[in-house]
Parts: sequence; C-alpha cells; structure tokens
Amino acid sequence: MPSTEIAIVGGTGPLGSGLALRWARSGERIVIGSRDAARATAAAAAIEKQTGAAAGNVRGAENREALAAAGVVVLAVPFEGHATLLKELKPAFRPDTILIDTTVPLASSVGGRATRTLGVWQGSAAEQAAELVPEGIAVAAAFQNLSAGLLQGDAALDCDVIICTDDTRARQAATELAGKLPGVRALDGGGLDHARILEQITALLIGFNLKYRVHGAGVRITGLPLENSRQ
Repeated sequence: MPSTEIAIVGGTGPLGSGLALRWARSGERIVIGSRDAARATAAAAAIEKQTGAAAGNVRGAENREALAAAGVVVLAVPFEGHATLLKELKPAFRPDTILIDTTVPLASSVGGRATRTLGVWQGSAAEQAAELVPEGIAVAAAFQNLSAGLLQGDAALDCDVIICTDDTRARQAATELAGKLPGVRALDGGGLDHARILEQITALLIGFNLKYRVHGAGVRITGLPLENSRQ
C-alpha cells in the first residue's frame, strides 16, 4: 500500500469518521476530506483527541487538497452526491491513486426505503466511480457492509470485508486496510462487477437491523480455510 496519507472523502460522515477513527488508532496517517475545510479540521481534531494519535497524524482538508496528498482515497459519501462529487474532483486525482469506494445506492437517497437499492446504469456505485475517475485510477469496492455505529466504538467488529476489484494494487491496499480493523477478515470477492451484489447486501443488513432492533448486523462467510481467506 502507498506510504502516504489515506484520504477519506466524506470523512465527516458516520462511516467515514468511523473508518478514520479505527485506522488512526492503528497508526495510519489520515486526512479527512470535506467540501468544508473547517468542518473537516474539526472532525480530524475530534478523532485525534479520541484516539490519542500523534499530533498531525489526523488532519482535515478540502476535498481537492485531501486527494492531492493521498496515495489511497476512500470514498464514503451518500449516493445522491456520488457522481457530482467525482466529476468535480476528477482533475485532482493523482495518476497513481487507488480509490476504494464504500458507496451504496440506497433508495433512501431519493426518498425511498433504506432496505432497497437503486438501479445504477453502470451496474453499481463502484462501477460508476470507475467510469467517472481519470483513466488509470485503480478502483475497488469495499467496507460497505460495516456498521458505522460499531466503528465509532472500540469493540472488535466480528465480520468480513469483501473486496471487489479488477486491480491487484487496489485489492492489496483494501486488504491491508481491512486487516487494521480488529475482528475483520478481508475476502477476495472477485471483479469490480461483483460490487453490485456487495452493495445490495448493505440494504439487506439494514433490514436485519430494523427487524431485530440491533445496530451492528454484519457478514461472515463460513467454510473458507483461514490461510486462503485473506488472499
């Protein structure tokens, strides 16, 4: 994985800030990206205080500045702003950037139910991202199925992170980041076209949370040999 900072675009939201919190605890250098630099800076300061991270290891920046600093960019934004934001940020991507997209096209983004997903012309939000970013940017889909609420705490997560990508570098980077989350196992979910399945699982998990009145439903894939599950 590239040794520069990890940019989390949408890092002031529940999932983005939860991932930032966990990775900061593991010693990663994080830059929180937001349209509002002041909001990003405030979120970074809160995470730095909560984790006891070394001064400067977590900082905030406007989205374009965050992208310019990072070798790995994690996109954690609501689907309704997904395409517009990527179009705006397209000139800011470094040629060697790895983009890990956590976006889920939930129907709630257009006033529908969070237990349903929208049809995306490209097949999935991650495939839409791959179409909108500059040519050569490596794209992976991952971390959609993690509970934002659990990430905000300090307990082990006890779930799998399924990674879908066509790029070896992106798979390796996402796998390494998943490995820094206590209780998480990274699984190779195949090509980026499988992201459409991965994204729909989130809607299913939201349904479980509502039905059973919990907040942390996750996914575990059984029957896999441990030595092969992290490849």
